[in-house]
Amino acid sequence: MTQPDDAPDTSRGAADRPRVLIVDDHDLFRTGLRNLLEDQELEVVGEASSGHEAIVRVREDAPDVVLMDINMPGMSGVEATREIARVSPLTRVVVLSISDNDGDVIDAVLAGACGYLLKDSSIDELLRGIQAASVGDSLISPQIAAKVLQRLRATGSREPAAGVQTDLSERELDVLKLIANGKDNAQIAAELHISPKTVKNHISNILMKLQIENRIQAAVYAVRRGIV
Repeated sequence: MTQPDDAPDTSRGAADRPRVLIVDDHDLFRTGLRNLLEDQELEVVGEASSGHEAIVRVREDAPDVVLMDINMPGMSGVEATREIARVSPLTRVVVLSISDNDGDVIDAVLAGACGYLLKDSSIDELLRGIQAASVGDSLISPQIAAKVLQRLRATGSREPAAGVQTDLSERELDVLKLIANGKDNAQIAAELHISPKTVKNHISNILMKLQIENRIQAAVYAVRRGIV
């Protein structure tokens, strides 16, 4: 995830804050979350109480980031995420759900979500997730990442890792392994004793070489190829 010392790439002025759409079928939760985000000086462009309404609002308001619940009546958050990825590919979806079901996580990622956070996440973690999504990065809760790893390992559907070993450098493999374990850029930088900006460069190279869109898909790839 992008960190403060990457300010030249990610700093935002008052007119360039992430524009956020909140999607949840519970009125009180939406109101509370809106107040929290606005207290943090983020721009909330609107709210939606269903997947269908979310798609309409995305078309009308073109938010930078959608905070998406999973379990809603009618169209699910996964279905809405898939449609948003189709109609507005520059809009990033971060799932904010009470569900820590690994199947929900995998479904959301495959539908195009670039982040998955639990509703009991800290305010700081939520803000990091929004900021990461707004600059094309992604974040997944470490506990969720662990569950995804367990699920993918249990399926036994791993592929040979030989090709990957030759495509990625040793350092890129180190970064990929840490991504797959739910580490953000600051944690990866600290563990490998490199700068967050260097981590970001490595991640860009990994995504390009593997021809995938975000770090969550990279984590899934790493497990399926037996890298972690």
